[in-house]
Amino acid sequence: MRILFLADVFGAPGVNALEANLRALRAELELDCVIVNAENAADGAGLTPKLAERLLATGADCLTLGNHVWRRKEIGPYLIEATRVVRPANLLDRLPGRGLTVVEVGGAKVAVINLLGSFTMEPAQSMFSVVDQLIDAAHRETPIVVVDVHAEATSEKVAMGWHLAGRATAVLGTHTHVQTSDARVLPGGTAYITDAGMTGPHDSVIGAKKELSLRRFTLQQPQRLEPASEDVRLEGVLVTCGDDGRATAAEAFRRPV
Repeated sequence: MRILFLADVFGAPGVNALEANLRALRAELELDCVIVNAENAADGAGLTPKLAERLLATGADCLTLGNHVWRRKEIGPYLIEATRVVRPANLLDRLPGRGLTVVEVGGAKVAVINLLGSFTMEPAQSMFSVVDQLIDAAHRETPIVVVDVHAEATSEKVAMGWHLAGRATAVLGTHTHVQTSDARVLPGGTAYITDAGMTGPHDSVIGAKKELSLRRFTLQQPQRLEPASEDVRLEGVLVTCGDDGRATAAEAFRRPV
């Protein structure tokens, strides 16, 4: 199986890039499954139901989220019914949505888990306290398990990779929007990368217009950030695995559009 994970889709440039390219990319790369982190799809912060449906219509099989999950108030009711969108599993249980889902692709099943790191994020509980139970639940459905670790600290993401080595097909870091150079397969067949990057405008400060971000830093005043528009790229990780769920390859993916 060939799985493409596309990292943090940022604003309209990222959404438009998927709409224009993903179906052709699926055919070109002979992809069986596409998972997209949609954490920043709505103007750089959050996701709306309308944008979720647009992204799924591009050919994505599942969407993951992160710390901006509740930024758009209309997303709560949507997550109750949306079986192909997951939010961090280590948020409060009584909140809407699910942290684990299983999608069927080409006759196979892929489980997708979404986790939130603790450093600067303040989830209800540590992701390490919930992940073992989630992995066991996923394995009751399928051996192919992809975990999106949405976290600020690289140490948390690396630690989760080793914690799940041999038990997950892939442990893929998101959130910082800067693709790291450590894509590899860990012992036991687990694809790993500390951060998969950003699908959106790279002539920017992690997606936002440079002049607005610079004003925030140089003047130390609150500044409403807006998505940039130039140098749009698709970024993520291409994972190859067998029917047993063990990864055989993990390649950082970057495609200018």
